[in-house]
Amino acid sequence: MAGANVLAELLKSCGEIQIKVAKVDEPWGDGPALIDHADGIAMFVTQGARWMQIDPTRHAALKRLAARGGAIVALHWSVGATNAQYIQGQLELLGATRGGPQRKYKVLGVQLKRAEPQHPILSGLPDFKAYDEFYYALDKAPNIQPLLKARIDGQDETVAWCWDRADGGRAFGFVALHFHSNWQLPEYRRFVVQGVLWSLKLPVPANGVNVDIDSKKLELDGVLPPIAAPGVEKKSTTKP
Repeated sequence: MAGANVLAELLKSCGEIQIKVAKVDEPWGDGPALIDHADGIAMFVTQGARWMQIDPTRHAALKRLAARGGAIVALHWSVGATNAQYIQGQLELLGATRGGPQRKYKVLGVQLKRAEPQHPILSGLPDFKAYDEFYYALDKAPNIQPLLKARIDGQDETVAWCWDRADGGRAFGFVALHFHSNWQLPEYRRFVVQGVLWSLKLPVPANGVNVDIDSKKLELDGVLPPIAAPGVEKKSTTKP
């Protein structure tokens, strides 16, 4: 919820966007109606592929959102689930996912390299370094556009992408943001905000969105956590 509130705060300065932050713990009874009245959804949840499909009425509402050209955005564990049965359902709406025994993750510091520097989502962004938990070896639709790549296990892995869906809508995924402290990175803030704007078919300034924010808004339980880095954050010991 802390991350969702940061994103909402950043989007407030991006024009006429009406934002609703919802806590979606089960049962989320009013969820389908909220989705039906939205132009897009930005998910920051646990096991997002499962969350999208576990309630048939929610899954149907997300399909209706896609069919009318709506935006679907997934951050961190909103991408994928532990069970492979949810792969196809998320793949069809988001363009990439992970699930089952082949899913992989690592906590490490990497150089995030722009795969398509001219894409609007990457406006005003250089290549940059981050320490995070990254999901990789994703299942992917054939026509997604990789946005950020990270060198993991000797391979250049896609860790962020966007997708012009055949239904006329757009999707955006970013597998990082495991550590709340990484919202302090202006590159992260700009990248995520611009991914949401693009997915909503809203303009992105050529030099990038201004993502200045009061540091108080980035606190967690009243404390500004140190930037995630080796020796500061511990490696995950459980497989998400």
